[in-house]
Formats: sequence, C-alpha cells, structure tokens
Amino acid sequence: MDNNYLKETPIIEKSDEEKKIELIMSVLKAKRELDLAIKNFETAEEGLIDYYVYQIKASKSKLDFLVNKAKKRGISLDMIEELYFRKNQVG
Repeated sequence: MDNNYLKETPIIEKSDEEKKIELIMSVLKAKRELDLAIKNFETAEEGLIDYYVYQIKASKSKLDFLVNKAKKRGISLDMIEELYFRKNQVG
C-alpha cells in the first residue's frame, strides 16, 4: 500500500524575527510566572509552602534557560524591553 498523504495546510517556517519575538515573549512570561510564584509564597498557608518553593525553583530554572538561550542568539535585555514596550504601545 503506497498511500500519498497531502497536508491540507502548508507548513510555514517562522522568520528569524518571529522566532526572536516568540523567545522574548517566553522570557517575559517566565518572569511573570516567577514573580507570581514569589508573591504566592509570601502569602502561602502552611500546607502550600513546599508547593510554592517548588514553583519558584521550577520557574527560576525555566527563566535561566530562556535567558541563556536569548543571550546565545544575541538578544539583550534592552532589546527585550524595547520590543515589549513597542508591542504594548501598538497592541
């Protein structure tokens, strides 16, 4: 059986700029997640302290990974802030 399958929608590669923006947005999202985990830890009840400690560690690891990935691609914090503010002004 030799069946040929055709994809209904073509796969479109992302441009380098789109990949950069996606990485930047991931960094910003990870930062927000870390900030939220820290705030939740500060007001946590006794039974949830371990949970929020885990969340803080996981969020920090994720953020560190994404920041290192951004640095390797030549994306600086200034570029991240500039694109973030530009996006919020336009959008």
